[in-house]
Amino acid sequence: MLMPFADHFSTIAAKYAAYRPTYPSELVDALAVGGIAWDVGCGNGQLSIALAEKFDRVIATDPAQAQLDAAPKHPRVEYRCVSAEASGLADHSVDLIVCAQSAHWFDWPKFVAEAARIAKPGALVALVSYGNMTIDGAVGEIIDDYHHHVVGKYWPKGREHVENGYRDLVMPWPSIPAPAIEMRADWTRDELVGYVSSWSATVKCAEVEGLAAFEKLQADLAAAWPNNEKRVMRWPLTLRFSNVR
Repeated sequence: MLMPFADHFSTIAAKYAAYRPTYPSELVDALAVGGIAWDVGCGNGQLSIALAEKFDRVIATDPAQAQLDAAPKHPRVEYRCVSAEASGLADHSVDLIVCAQSAHWFDWPKFVAEAARIAKPGALVALVSYGNMTIDGAVGEIIDDYHHHVVGKYWPKGREHVENGYRDLVMPWPSIPAPAIEMRADWTRDELVGYVSSWSATVKCAEVEGLAAFEKLQADLAAAWPNNEKRVMRWPLTLRFSNVR
């Protein structure tokens, strides 16, 4: 039986799959220890599919079936609708445990115990997250204001871990250096609007207040970015790596 969890994305699973940025190949290379990978809280399988090019098998789990339904298929990726804290995986069976933009939603002590049970000796445990994007000029200022001040109060509990770089999520294993990697995308204004529409805070704000705030954001972006040409978006990745002993 699945443990209760805070489901912020099932209602927008298709948007999440369509508009979230993709992880850079440098991240996949840094995680490529080979063997079997457990992608925890995999969402729409974005990282799972990339890992499948480097691993014999990827077990991709998420407690939201709607997210898994939006994930692409791959012969080396097995999707399972289970929680991070009770995966059902065998003892000491995986070489990589990776949590990409998901660890902040877990019951942390229970997840750590589950990871310790499942990891092979020497397995890599990797926490990956990206916070607020950076965009040059007025567009960046508009997005920052919307993120922090317009929908800021609607970010769910757990988001604070993303904002502080996962510093409060303590892993009981030795830390190892992680590379400095930047995630970027060349997007049109419409793609940026789609991405912001997939934020949990945007969804909650619309439920409580209606669409006025989001519609104003669209108008402000159109005024600052009238031609809808592609522009560079950047997200600094937070990476924390540990080896299980």
